[in-house]
Amino acid sequence: MNSFILKGDVCCSGAPDALVTRDNSYLICENGVCAGVFDAIPPRFRDLPLTDHTGKLILPGMTDLHLHAPQYAFRGMGMDRELLDWLNAYAFPEESRYGDIAYADRAYTIFANAIRRSATTRAVIFGTLHREATALLMERMEASGVVSFVGKVNMDRNAPDSLCEASAEASLRDTERFLRETTGKFRNTYPILTPRFVPSCTDELLQGLGALSEQYQVPVQSHLSENPGEVAWVRELCPWAAHYGAVYDRFGLFGNSQKTVMAHCVYSGEEEIDLMQRNGVTIAHCPASNANVASGIAPVRRYLDRGMRIGLGSDIAGGQSESLFTAMTEALKVSRLYWRLIDSAQKPLSVAEVFYMATKGGGAFFGKVGSFEPGYEFDALVIDDSTLPHPRALMLAERLERAVTLGGDLRGLVAKYVRGKRLDLS
Repeated sequence: MNSFILKGDVCCSGAPDALVTRDNSYLICENGVCAGVFDAIPPRFRDLPLTDHTGKLILPGMTDLHLHAPQYAFRGMGMDRELLDWLNAYAFPEESRYGDIAYADRAYTIFANAIRRSATTRAVIFGTLHREATALLMERMEASGVVSFVGKVNMDRNAPDSLCEASAEASLRDTERFLRETTGKFRNTYPILTPRFVPSCTDELLQGLGALSEQYQVPVQSHLSENPGEVAWVRELCPWAAHYGAVYDRFGLFGNSQKTVMAHCVYSGEEEIDLMQRNGVTIAHCPASNANVASGIAPVRRYLDRGMRIGLGSDIAGGQSESLFTAMTEALKVSRLYWRLIDSAQKPLSVAEVFYMATKGGGAFFGKVGSFEPGYEFDALVIDDSTLPHPRALMLAERLERAVTLGGDLRGLVAKYVRGKRLDLS
């Protein structure tokens, strides 16, 4: 059952600054779990089937910690607007269409197929507030073979009439039904609580979601300190809170007993950062989105140096591409701008660090995921980087860097495994 050997040039992360490269090695999957990387096949594995990918890169599968499935349809549009204006002009009108289940089916089929064909093996996904459409999204994601958390969005204030739930009570009732109907239904797809962000959720709604998280033992995803206008709005709506994150924390939606991923964290101050670290909150760094909708640059170096939990998000459609290779490249770029323009004491990110964030760092939200260490779930990508020819022989680390920055996933992804199962990329 899901036991085999892949031969090729293996790259993975041991730690944020520790890139592991193994030329011409054997990567072994035993019952859907990684058994290790070896220079020669150990005797006890010699009868396993072997697929020879000599000369190709073999990488851990990648985790997208933050993206909006209903926004995939308008990716690449509205990149000349700031966040709150962009939401009103593009995101909210598109999301209102998902009350039509036929439209949702067409759109989510396109989305799920794109994620299946990408380098993403794990994803944390926003749906819309529409329960039936979000359940349909879970079905499409299950069929894709990618492992995911999918959330029905909650909004009971400061939203267009078509996207504003009637009351906190109605939102909570619908959310609890969503949890009852989807928990345990799928093998690879799980529900996650999804208050859109504090400005769109009343205290009553947030309190009820905290209770549901505790009752059903489900994780939480939302947005945090993304944009200056948003942060100021939260201060106005919640003057009692010391900072943005304190609002979620008050209602049990900020780590501790339940896994939590917060996207962006661009303007998090010291108190908020301390609380995130104490509570074990995972940060989804979304560099393309933060640049496209003029939010700013997250202080990722600070988070990494403090040993905080952090990975990458494509943030479709604030981000223009579902490729986590693109997300890695954007993270490298904006970290250099942060160093040059904001704080010269915060050194730019390295290729090893963004690769860690895309694999082991983000994968940790799912457990032992994103590495080829023994005992990790077997998620793997095979990349043919001969599509990126070079006049001399390159070191394996150099080949990885070129594949990341030149879009090797789009040109050369030849195989993708999730939990030991090879997915159909056609």
